[in-house]
Amino acid sequence: MEAKKKRIELLDELRGFAILAMIVHHFFLDVGDILQLDWGYKIFNELCTVQPIFWAIFIIISGICSRLSRNAVKRGLIVFGAGLVITFVTVIIMPRLMGIDGAKIYFGILHCLGACMIITGLAMPLIEKIDARIGVLICAVLFSATYRISSGSLLFGLIKLPTPSTNALMPLGIFNNSFESADYFALFPWLFMFLIGAFLGEYAKDGKFPSWTYKKHSKALAFVGRNSLWFYLGHQAVLYAVLYAFLKGVEIYYKLKLR
Repeated sequence: MEAKKKRIELLDELRGFAILAMIVHHFFLDVGDILQLDWGYKIFNELCTVQPIFWAIFIIISGICSRLSRNAVKRGLIVFGAGLVITFVTVIIMPRLMGIDGAKIYFGILHCLGACMIITGLAMPLIEKIDARIGVLICAVLFSATYRISSGSLLFGLIKLPTPSTNALMPLGIFNNSFESADYFALFPWLFMFLIGAFLGEYAKDGKFPSWTYKKHSKALAFVGRNSLWFYLGHQAVLYAVLYAFLKGVEIYYKLKLR
């Protein structure tokens, strides 16, 4: 019974690790965008092959935590609101004040997670009635079946979707060639990955996770994980500032050197 009252430290640590991996990934993209160095793009593209692993870790853990949350809907509204702030900054502020036009985010990870939390919170009475093992299996099948929806197909490519005339269904993963978003996580298929976490959260809620998951392994990773929202909101601003300062420093150095 004591384990039930303890925080599952491993969840914070894994979430912190996933956030740091994402920040490193974005760093190399920013190196290409701001410093105009091709190796930044090259490393970014290479890391794209493993990045979905960290996405899955982060989203599943968020789903588990939604099962442990006292008010998943309220937290979802906060996270979705943070996503709207990101949209405002990247779509309105950055192009007009900073001249950065290629970083627009319309439905990124925060929008997706916020929506998933709200949906899961509202559906919790139903989720609690479904056996966790069956729920995980069903969601895994649905995730696989909708994984390529953003590419215009379902059921592993067996069903081809018509190209829509508008991007109104963009949050669901349905859009046309005119849609662009620097960070994009559609509800399908990621809602099902989130729900896998929500079903696994039953074991966490009942204190059935292994005892070693309740122990602290890394204070630094746990700190990042507990403050993942703030790290996500602030990481690009910090990366932009550091790289921009570095770029200006190099320019000043060469100007002084040429005198």
